[in-house]
Amino acid sequence: MSVVDWTLTETASAIAERRISSVEVVAEHLRAIEAWQPHVNAFVSVFAEQALDAARRADDALSTGRGVGPLHGVPLAHKDMFQRPGRRSTCGSRASPPPFTASTLLERFDAAGAIEVGALKMAEFALGPTGHNAFLGDCRNPWNAAHVSGGSSSGGGVAVAARLVCSSLGSDTGGSVRLPASATGVLGLKPTNGRVTRAGMMPLAPSVDVPGIFARSARDAAVVLRIAAGHDPRDARSSSRPVPDYALAFARGIEGLRVGVPENFFLEDVEPDVEVALAESRRVLESLGARLVTVRVPRPEPLTELSRALVYAEASAVHSTWLRDHAAGYSPQVRVRAATGFAIPAPIYLQAQALRPLLLWRFVQAVFDDCDVLHLPTLGMAVPTRAETDVGSAAAMWDKIARLVRCTAPFNYLGLPAISVPCGFTRNGLPTSFQVVARPFAESTLLRVAHAFEGATDWHRRAPPLPT
Repeated sequence: MSVVDWTLTETASAIAERRISSVEVVAEHLRAIEAWQPHVNAFVSVFAEQALDAARRADDALSTGRGVGPLHGVPLAHKDMFQRPGRRSTCGSRASPPPFTASTLLERFDAAGAIEVGALKMAEFALGPTGHNAFLGDCRNPWNAAHVSGGSSSGGGVAVAARLVCSSLGSDTGGSVRLPASATGVLGLKPTNGRVTRAGMMPLAPSVDVPGIFARSARDAAVVLRIAAGHDPRDARSSSRPVPDYALAFARGIEGLRVGVPENFFLEDVEPDVEVALAESRRVLESLGARLVTVRVPRPEPLTELSRALVYAEASAVHSTWLRDHAAGYSPQVRVRAATGFAIPAPIYLQAQALRPLLLWRFVQAVFDDCDVLHLPTLGMAVPTRAETDVGSAAAMWDKIARLVRCTAPFNYLGLPAISVPCGFTRNGLPTSFQVVARPFAESTLLRVAHAFEGATDWHRRAPPLPT
């Protein structure tokens, strides 16, 4: 097994035990980036010299017995929307967007010993679920470059799937971590709204935005989430709840866990290939002791519409000055989407905000009184091609976006935690996944389900071959 095939926890252990140096690990990942980048276009920039210098310092610290964090010497890269002092993020735009404050998450990862090897591609201003970018080039799926990588955190899914980094941060406002994770065959975690700080992350829709995690295993995601989670004085919306050691829950297994299978909406527009994989994933969970129960969910369609009202109203507010002064800096489709919120009346926006706690309470009562987690698709169709999703007309664009985020956006509005777990491939050779949703702050339960499933399958170990 190559060094780049090691998971984050395997890599961190090998470095900490001095079985391999951080310089060797980082160098191997940089070679993989160099080989893959022409095929997938996952990186905006690569920090090769800085990363190798940081790796040398990490090895020196280890040799002198200085403190070693849980990510000591491990190569990571993140969606290019997390700000560092002295380095302005592109935010997926050809224009230079306004600066914002330094990212608390990057500071936390630095303190944990991680080494940042580059910045990753994203949809322009995070406004797009496919991975298209008219200015910086499309981020392409490593399993087949003719297909989309998912968006808007496209580079994160691609880089983790192709073994270019051990883990990555993205953002999820309507499915922007879970969709790329599903499209590329890795794990994608959207925590509860407020569980992870947003300070220093480019805002899209501030009341809905959630930083999310790409990883190759539930254990890796548990390690990263424990570092990322926790209150931040720079983000008033961040939760002050204690942060658990998420991996401790793995020993419990999932015997007796009630897995809810929705009888309405979420399985109504699922392609046959995806349904076969979903059914098999449910069978695996049942074989591990979980109990499948049928549940009827409150109609999610209003949640999607309310989420859309919040996202577009807030996105237009964020972009209002920039749109006025630098409209030419936007691609036509993104300019339309960024301006959509100007047509949303203030009473509609305020009602959408006011209804959130009530609808969350109703959803939790209706669903999670009968089950512990909800099992449903992430993406109800096979991963589409870039050509068929490079939409030219406004009507077709809205229809395609609605279908892509059909199973993800409702949970952004509610703020519930959700995870996408790879569970097979469709006939076109692209990955597919199931999604698990739980009560607020029940990330341990989500990761427990993913870990148990990984113990019985090897989908999370599958890696795309380097194109010749």
